[in-house]
Amino acid sequence: MQPQPFNIMTKPIGPRCNIDCTYCYYLEKEKLYPSEKKFRMSDEVLESYIRQTIDASIEAGMPEVNFAWQGGEPTMLGVDYFRKIVSLQTQMAPAGTRVTNAFQTNGILLDDNWGAFLADNGFLVGISIDGPKAVHDRYRIDRAGRPTFDAVMRGLEVLKRHDVEHNALTTVHRANGGKGREVYRFLKQQGFEFIQFIPIAERSGIDGLAGAPQVDMAPGNSVTEWSVAPRAYGKFLCDVFDAWFKSDIGRVFVQHFDVQVALWMGRPSPLCVFAETCGMGLALEHDGSLYSCDHYVYPEYRLGNITETPLREMLWTDRQAEFGQDKLTGLTAQCQACQFRFACNGGCPKHRFAKARDGEAGHNYFCESYTMFFHHAGARVREMARLVAQGRPATDAMR
Repeated sequence: MQPQPFNIMTKPIGPRCNIDCTYCYYLEKEKLYPSEKKFRMSDEVLESYIRQTIDASIEAGMPEVNFAWQGGEPTMLGVDYFRKIVSLQTQMAPAGTRVTNAFQTNGILLDDNWGAFLADNGFLVGISIDGPKAVHDRYRIDRAGRPTFDAVMRGLEVLKRHDVEHNALTTVHRANGGKGREVYRFLKQQGFEFIQFIPIAERSGIDGLAGAPQVDMAPGNSVTEWSVAPRAYGKFLCDVFDAWFKSDIGRVFVQHFDVQVALWMGRPSPLCVFAETCGMGLALEHDGSLYSCDHYVYPEYRLGNITETPLREMLWTDRQAEFGQDKLTGLTAQCQACQFRFACNGGCPKHRFAKARDGEAGHNYFCESYTMFFHHAGARVREMARLVAQGRPATDAMR
């Protein structure tokens, strides 16, 4: 198939982390490697991955080569490991090729050494923070069960002190789902200008390594106690939108709202969650294994290993195209008839374990959340889309 742009979430330390968030879906992936001790991407795999990613990005006609480093917790590898990464990128990228690095961290190990490195090399840093101390510490705890908020705030101060470009990744769960205004106000007070909200909905009683989740359970009795309820997440989005729309358009950028404006303009979604199809957001484990998606790191979705099969031969295949197309062909009848299908497209397949109104399996757990938001904010989103399409600033909608 024709080469096309892609994004890979890279796990150079695999699922290994220095904290033990109650809701983390990735820590269990250690079981995929029962004999592994280090969980550290070897020099051989790292060099091969960087070289192949640069080559594939150029082949796909991408304007720049993007690397996204995640975990687990990547700072556990130390600054020198990432100095080596930058050095390899510099050596391997052809003259004139722009290479960017994004870095997701819990912030706890950040110090001035890290701050100087991240600033000097133009890293974009996402820091995981769930709101004020009480709600953040409800589930984001260390391996001794101790709260992490104060340590995260010290890491955030490092980023500010060194002028590192950073944004907030905030999960929405049972403890903060009813506190949209409070969480948003807190994030603004910390100076975040870019915010991403990720709802938590994890199946209970499911062995995550036995295979991808099936679509055979009703939401009421199939999610963990820390999962956010659909109505609570819908209200969270509505409350945040009201506060944002009142005074922060053009000053604070909330990913969910930016994506919706694009969709209501008739443009394709820049975020896979709301795109018609997916498949170009993959995950690479520390041993070089490539998986169809970060949320589908299961044996049946392993595409191969970059040390054995060239990256390009795993990215652009009928198998991966079918994985992405399943997002569209798997819509329930309720989804297909919905007036807001253009703005949602059935959401992430990971969350399609609920039942539609007629009992059809495979409906999105967050359907109620999204329809609540569209009914509440749709007219204002449509107005912003109209203004932008006319070449006017979206801020005019606040008037």
